[in-house]
Amino acid sequence: MDNKEIAFKERKRLLFFGLPFTFTVYTVSNVVVTVDTGFFNREENDCYMYKIQDVTLKRSLLERMFGLGTIVCYTGDTTSPQLVIEHVKHAGELKEYLLTESETARLKRRTLNMQDISASDIPEEDF
Repeated sequence: MDNKEIAFKERKRLLFFGLPFTFTVYTVSNVVVTVDTGFFNREENDCYMYKIQDVTLKRSLLERMFGLGTIVCYTGDTTSPQLVIEHVKHAGELKEYLLTESETARLKRRTLNMQDISASDIPEEDF
């Protein structure tokens, strides 16, 4: 399997002053995105990089004031179709990294991401 290189490790921050006093840790490598949550009951959620199809960066007014951002990854993963990375620093850099690494991972695995364009709605005589 590929060598796993951790590119980003960040703790979810409180929106007020951007302080990292939460129990959620995001770890992003070139192979997988991992979200660890909880204090007493721990949960670890992984999503392979090649399953990430699209990435959105959202920044509210308070997030912009404290230099934070929220990233929503739209994935082909069954357990979490939307992987949310909330209130992290360097969100713009992370978004770009996720986009490029997910494309690289798809090319390495030779996977193809297809969209449903409703071709079944077109009458057969148009072919």
